[in-house]
Amino acid sequence: MTDRVERSAAAGRTTAGSAAAGHTTAGSADSSATRRWAFLVAAIALEVAGSLSLKGALTVPALYVVVALGYVGAFICLGMTLRARMPLGVAYGIWGAAGVVLTAAGAALIFGEPLTPLMGAGIATIIAGVLCVELGAQRARASAGEAS
Repeated sequence: MTDRVERSAAAGRTTAGSAAAGHTTAGSADSSATRRWAFLVAAIALEVAGSLSLKGALTVPALYVVVALGYVGAFICLGMTLRARMPLGVAYGIWGAAGVVLTAAGAALIFGEPLTPLMGAGIATIIAGVLCVELGAQRARASAGEAS
């Protein structure tokens, strides 16, 4: 059987040839994690592009096309991130925080908007909060794995 049969299991993904033997595909967990992060990075990039284009569209209305495509693409990629089994709290937290940080930095570079030390402190706080969410999620997954 050449078709790939996917089964959800704590140990990972299996192929049809190895499912009966109970073997998992080497690297499937890594490729799944890579896909999750790739989709999330794409969602962040598209959201930032859409947000920065929104400011630019005030003077160049043709950029509204970039705004619409950026936001729609961002939500599609975020959905794909969730479909690839990244926890919602982690994905949304990273997406939102990275969007805020990169949009603020991009607005400072492109539009000359201020980036004050107080804003920098706020950005650092956002990053610290997202790290806490991610580390807490990792700890919860590890605890769940130990309990199984």
